[in-house]
Amino acid sequence: MKRETTRVILAGALVLAAGCATGPDFKTPAAPASVNYEAGEDVRTAAARGPGGVAQHFNPAAEISGPWWEAFGSGDLNAAVQTALTNSPTLAQALARLRRAQEEYRAASGGLRYPEMEAGLSAARKKVNPEAMGMTGVPEPDPFSLFNASVSVSYAFDLFGKNRRTLEALKAQVDRRDIELGGARQTLAANVVLAHLRLAETEKRLTAAREVVAARQEQLNIARKRWEAGGISASDLELQGLALAQAQAALPSLEQQRGQLGRQLAVYLGREPAEAIQTPLDLDDLRLPEEVPASLPAEVAKQRPDIRAAEAVWRQACANVGVATADLYPRIALTASLGSQTTEAGDLLGSLNVWSVGADLMQPVFHGGELRAKKRAAVAAYDEAAAAYRETVLRGLQEVADALQALQTDARELAARSDAANHARVVLDTATKQQEEGGLSQAALLDAKIRQLQAEGERISAQAARLADTAVLFHALGGRW
Repeated sequence: MKRETTRVILAGALVLAAGCATGPDFKTPAAPASVNYEAGEDVRTAAARGPGGVAQHFNPAAEISGPWWEAFGSGDLNAAVQTALTNSPTLAQALARLRRAQEEYRAASGGLRYPEMEAGLSAARKKVNPEAMGMTGVPEPDPFSLFNASVSVSYAFDLFGKNRRTLEALKAQVDRRDIELGGARQTLAANVVLAHLRLAETEKRLTAAREVVAARQEQLNIARKRWEAGGISASDLELQGLALAQAQAALPSLEQQRGQLGRQLAVYLGREPAEAIQTPLDLDDLRLPEEVPASLPAEVAKQRPDIRAAEAVWRQACANVGVATADLYPRIALTASLGSQTTEAGDLLGSLNVWSVGADLMQPVFHGGELRAKKRAAVAAYDEAAAAYRETVLRGLQEVADALQALQTDARELAARSDAANHARVVLDTATKQQEEGGLSQAALLDAKIRQLQAEGERISAQAARLADTAVLFHALGGRW
């Protein structure tokens, strides 16, 4: 009776121990307390005349539904993003990392949750020498064959939750890789959009710069004729040459930038640099989204992949503290085997004559401070992950606030640049009429044309900045898939 009571108590203790787990339980971090951004109130930006000049409305209640890049209304841009999402080696790497994490979790889950069972079959030819074993006067037996078949089972009790914490850490790793894959998709899409916008801007600026060079060349030709006729000094002629050289100096950097952007886009699309984009988009064909989301900080924390990935890393570090803590406590494992050993192969499965049952209890006693140091290291890693999460949240909110303010600034700048370009265009039109009526020289008309081209180039840059910063805002908000 006493022995039976002891067994019941021991079984109950094992059940209770199996229900506990060492280490802290991870708690979902609180959402950011702020309810808006420095520049994120419900406001409308300035409007400007010309392409890309519509006023944008910041709406905290708006959500990003579907692929955000479709808001620019360009079928070519949508196709480019889809091509990148299909062919990019960057996404292939992220997907492979996710599959690896999933399989590592499955492997550990099967090994830690269930007993291990192995079957063995062996055969050996043996010769026994009795004298070598200290037995004299015993006839030496003939060589014989020994056959063995066995099944063994082992199971380690998860008394203090080490296995559960290990699986929890691996599951957090899977979640992190899954989130990172989504983040890689969003980042790739943003890179494709921004590269296309910069390429379109560079193409327009390059066209305007070449027209400036042509105008400067025509001015130099006129100045040379006037110099030859004695109408201007050699110094005035050199000034025209200087203006031409300065205009020409702007071309190489723009041409290099155009080539780099085309090759960069090719790589984003999973193509070789030789397949670089040859026909850029036209900025004027892109639609500037009039209503843009200004999601609340709490929503941004839920949406941004980098913040969610940092939370998964924090959760993994929390589980690792439990693993390190469980290593300080006892471990109990049961083993059992059943088999047959015979000298005749035909009798191998006819009888079971070999068996064993055992239990192991291991309690760490002295490891030179190794185990406690590992626990302290795990706690430090947990604190590091908590701080990294907090920093990721702050930087994410800063990026959103910066993008919102940039859009307001871009709108004001585009309005001013558009006004300047319009004034320059009116001046050019007036100069053209005066030149046609003989009241203005060709050189003066070219001056007006150059000023108009330069003003238009600055307007183009401001237009591209609004489009690009809108894409940056969509990306900073985290988007939805």
